[in-house]
Amino acid sequence: VQLQASGGGLVQPGGSLTLSCAASERTFSPALVAWFRQAPGKEREFVSAFRGGNRATYYANAVKGRFTISRDIAKGTVYLRMNSLKPDDTAVYTCAARAVFVVTYRDAAQYSYWGQGTQVTVSS
Repeated sequence: VQLQASGGGLVQPGGSLTLSCAASERTFSPALVAWFRQAPGKEREFVSAFRGGNRATYYANAVKGRFTISRDIAKGTVYLRMNSLKPDDTAVYTCAARAVFVVTYRDAAQYSYWGQGTQVTVSS
């Protein structure tokens, strides 16, 4: 299974973008799908995660209240709606998935499947 991340681009501060993470196999139904980001010169950091089954959502404090993660099971796609974007949100965003839920979902090392990343630039 391969993941395809898309939807990045250039947006002004305060603007919005929606990222998509699509699985190559629509029957792929991971227990956990997450978004991570990495800015130049910084370590990769957890952004948000969606838990299959109970549809629980998790967010980093830096994006809570501004970003919304959701999943369309029929399309095999997870979305990250990003509102009120700030220059600090500039980074390469990558989606990841794993078959079984873990409480350490913020740890990138827990994920087996990765997308290729999409660039998000917030600048005036």
